[in-house]
Amino acid sequence: MPGAVPWLNVDQRTLLITLTGPDRPGVTSRLFSVLSKFPVTVADIEQVVIRGRLTLGVLVAYAGGAPTGTGSTLGAMWTAVEQVAEDLGMEVELSTGSQTREHRRRGRLSVSVLGATLQPAAIAGIAGRISAAGANIDRIERLAQWPVTCIELSVSGADPVALRVELAAEAAAQEVDVAVQRTGLSRRAKRLIVMDVDSTLIQGEVIELLAAHAGCLDEVARVTEEAMRGELDFAESLKRRVALLEGLPAEVFDRVRKEVVLTPGARTLVRTLKRLDYRFAIVSGGFTQITDSLVEELGIDYSAANVLEVADGRLTGRVVGEIVDRPGKARALERFAHEAGLPISQTVAIGDGANDLDMIAAAGLGIAFNAKPVVRQAADTAVNTPYLDSILYLLGISRDEVEAADAEDATH
Repeated sequence: MPGAVPWLNVDQRTLLITLTGPDRPGVTSRLFSVLSKFPVTVADIEQVVIRGRLTLGVLVAYAGGAPTGTGSTLGAMWTAVEQVAEDLGMEVELSTGSQTREHRRRGRLSVSVLGATLQPAAIAGIAGRISAAGANIDRIERLAQWPVTCIELSVSGADPVALRVELAAEAAAQEVDVAVQRTGLSRRAKRLIVMDVDSTLIQGEVIELLAAHAGCLDEVARVTEEAMRGELDFAESLKRRVALLEGLPAEVFDRVRKEVVLTPGARTLVRTLKRLDYRFAIVSGGFTQITDSLVEELGIDYSAANVLEVADGRLTGRVVGEIVDRPGKARALERFAHEAGLPISQTVAIGDGANDLDMIAAAGLGIAFNAKPVVRQAADTAVNTPYLDSILYLLGISRDEVEAADAEDATH
């Protein structure tokens, strides 16, 4: 290979160079310009900037038996690197070692930690659980600083199921959210998001908004709560609640559409994922008379919901056609995936109530969003912040990337 140095594969040694100090343009260029004058290869490099302070780590490999004389080569390189640090007003640390092929540890995982604030005790507890599981933290990166803080840890050497159990217990104790996912191509391949509507995409329950106009809000809310906790069959509960709406004029739909409030971050979530060519779907135990306007407003690709029967301009108190219940939501997810030409493994399901359990179980990634306990226990991960766009961080999308894309769109 042109430019190759044959003896670098024999008796290799390494020099780890760590530069720390104020970040400024040209630091990386200056360092590598100096290193280019020596017979070394770049084995690894990592750089991070926190609040304007740079840490740059470079691992170079050289031959212990180099014909030019290892001592003089290493000494000259050492001196040259120290001079770069001095010129830049930075600190440098150098350490030598032996070059060995990195052992690829099993179970590479991504651990996302979210919280309104992240206390040191929370990070200590999570890191401690990872260590106790015999795993190692290879990298830590901040994905968001506001309105919630999210950091992502790349972890190797852990069983995902066992680690998820351990970290769920620690997350509850520390009052943060923790998600554990396999990293690599499988995570990046998630391309269809299927989301519940009531108390997920929007705040509150549509049927309760309708009930308020019918004067039966308290009774409907009580039945809704029983169904969401899984204490009552959803289809039966829906029929009971819809029956109470009999006689409402159809004009009520216009009033309720104006009363619907999107969950904070909903627009950002949908806009960002659509920008990345994701498909977005909603599946609801609510009603098409309301969800259809959300589809149009947000540019949603697929939707499924129940249809309230209207006759002579008034609600009859009945639902038309097949009820979208717990198994119906799972069937809708499968149908949407088929229409999008995607395997189920590339889907994400998001919900809050018991009628979301089947689709959460079926999806490649199931997320409980501000959910009932039964759903949090069954989902792959739970998000308990009030911001729906926090889900972007679980997909490895940072707040900085979202804002940069928004800013770029604003200039066009």
